[in-house]
Amino acid sequence: ACEKGGQWEKAWHLFSAIGACRVELDEIISTATISACQKGSKWQDALQLCSAMASCKLRSSTVSYSAAISCCEKSGEWETALQLLKTMATHHVESNVITFNAAISACEKAGKWDKALQLVDAMVQNRVE
Repeated sequence: ACEKGGQWEKAWHLFSAIGACRVELDEIISTATISACQKGSKWQDALQLCSAMASCKLRSSTVSYSAAISCCEKSGEWETALQLLKTMATHHVESNVITFNAAISACEKAGKWDKALQLVDAMVQNRVE
């Protein structure tokens, strides 16, 4: 609800309070908070949350990575978006069209057409759907 209402600060506060309430952190809560960060252009917070997921032994999904990459794209952080895409492969998380489109858009907005075209080629080669 916070994500859809653009209330990233409330979402982050609720996420931070989860540990104190002894609510188990899960992928749904984490991904929703990352998406809320995207709406607030808070890419650093989204990356911090990705790290928190890893330290809590939560496996990030295509959806959570896509949300984080989209957050980077909205904030002009094309290099970080590409790094997240590489991290997905390292952690054996499948990328999809949404993930690649966000990374391509990040490169395009930064004027990095060569990187964007490399991503398009990678999509074709890997038959990303």
